Amino acid sequence: MGQHQRVAALQRVLADGSTALRVRVAACLVLLFAQPVSRIVRMTADDVLRDGSHVALRLGDPPTPGPEPVADLLLDYLQALPACTPAISQNSPWLFPGRRVSQPMNPATLRDALRELGIPVEKGRTSAIRQLVLQAPAPVIAQALGYHDKSTTRIATEAGAPWKNYAPGNRNR
Repeated sequence: MGQHQRVAALQRVLADGSTALRVRVAACLVLLFAQPVSRIVRMTADDVLRDGSHVALRLGDPPTPGPEPVADLLLDYLQALPACTPAISQNSPWLFPGRRVSQPMNPATLRDALRELGIPVEKGRTSAIRQLVLQAPAPVIAQALGYHDKSTTRIATEAGAPWKNYAPGNRNR
């Protein structure tokens, strides 16, 4: 999936009012933040941080800011979450609750819903992470999105990133 296809898919997801909010939010997490479905379903509602009009996601450290259209979608989803959660799971801490309070949604179920929406999960995630490591140093992206820095460094090297020789760490030692 190329960069233009990924951005077009993201725009389509943001504009699509007929698809369930849960699927649209998950698609944004894949296409914008390169999150795997297995990690998305383990997110809790507390991983969405709200500070006035700013929204951030606890994907890594520090929390990653959510851009405006995605932030609005996340807030709409959080507001609608109690109404669309099964009665059994009303007190569930999960952002994507499963049928049982103690368990999140099954990753395969979410992956299937994303495929129905026309989102190629692996290709979208790969395209997003490649673009991100081309725009910033791989260790910075790894820390912000919860990836291992060796993974993002390898991806950056494969993508021919201009930051591939960036040496992370404190230079004041």
